[in-house]
Amino acid sequence: MFIEKIDKEVLLKPLQTVVGIVERKQPLPILSNVLIEKNESGIRFLATDLEIQISTEIKDKKLAGTKESITVAAKKLQEILRVLPDNKNISLEILDSRLLVKVSKSKFTLQTLPAQDFPKVTEQLENSTVIEIEQKLLKKLIGSVQYAMAQQDIRYYLNGVLLVIEGQHLKLIATDGHRLAYTSAKLDAEYTKREVILSRKTISELFKLLNDSEDKIKLELAEKQVKISFSDITLTSKVIDGKFPDYDRVIPNYINHLTLDRQIILHALQRAAILSNEKFRGVRFVMTEKNMRIISSNSEQEEAQEDIENDYHGPALDIGFNVNYLLDGLTNSSTQEVTFSFGDSNSSILITVPGNEDFKYVIMPMRI
Repeated sequence: MFIEKIDKEVLLKPLQTVVGIVERKQPLPILSNVLIEKNESGIRFLATDLEIQISTEIKDKKLAGTKESITVAAKKLQEILRVLPDNKNISLEILDSRLLVKVSKSKFTLQTLPAQDFPKVTEQLENSTVIEIEQKLLKKLIGSVQYAMAQQDIRYYLNGVLLVIEGQHLKLIATDGHRLAYTSAKLDAEYTKREVILSRKTISELFKLLNDSEDKIKLELAEKQVKISFSDITLTSKVIDGKFPDYDRVIPNYINHLTLDRQIILHALQRAAILSNEKFRGVRFVMTEKNMRIISSNSEQEEAQEDIENDYHGPALDIGFNVNYLLDGLTNSSTQEVTFSFGDSNSSILITVPGNEDFKYVIMPMRI
């Protein structure tokens, strides 16, 4: 017996951990499979798409045994386990080139492929920079910038997040060319500068896997690869080879500032978005002494207008922005207040948090 009498949830949890990177349609059929390895300490699960590899273990001497391994369709096994009754023991048995999944009076027969053919990612971590950081802090940093990543941009280096270790700081930056999100956190030690670009898929999977605990996560950053280890999970990913834009040049230094209650401006923009143009999604900020007027309109000549009284004392401005970009920055923040900083009517807007130099969000203007 490959695995005998294991609780459904015990088996399903590690499978769900690795299955996120598996695509049903793969150039190599075996990449749609998960590798399940039995060893002297328990059961190990591993999945890869050749760019990213995720592995996790059930460390349990009751499940341990002679080394044995199979690969089976990851999504099918996950779906079968998900619909099986709760609190039932499951057995997995290898018979010829098939895997038998048995529980109570139910039995499922799945095709397997040889474990020796499974393409594991080779580690390339020479001269890596190693740091440790709390899981909840890294999750917060990723959440602060990931919405600004590009999607399928021909400038492939924008389809991800730049990680920079410099001195005592870890910085994360994402941009799609229309907006840029920057965040940073202080580290316990000082490091030589290291930059890597992690793909959109790697960032998305990592964000899903991280929890809000103070447990440490280990990051090993090398020239061609990153290895991230936490909670019995190991994620190994290739880095994107390319030159990321100079983010320091994009972040402006304006003198006209306006601090607002985040919920007030967020709800005002959500209302304005309803009547914005469906294609361009533009809203206008008309700034005058102590007032911000938000205006949106669409091709059916419908219009929304809302005034927010404030303490603005800068020059009069009439400037347009993509409302979705504004909403992204505001909804992914949890602070009570935000500060909008303005240049002129052709300049970007800078969104920051009062008293916090670690977050900056820049949105380029648009003609409306």
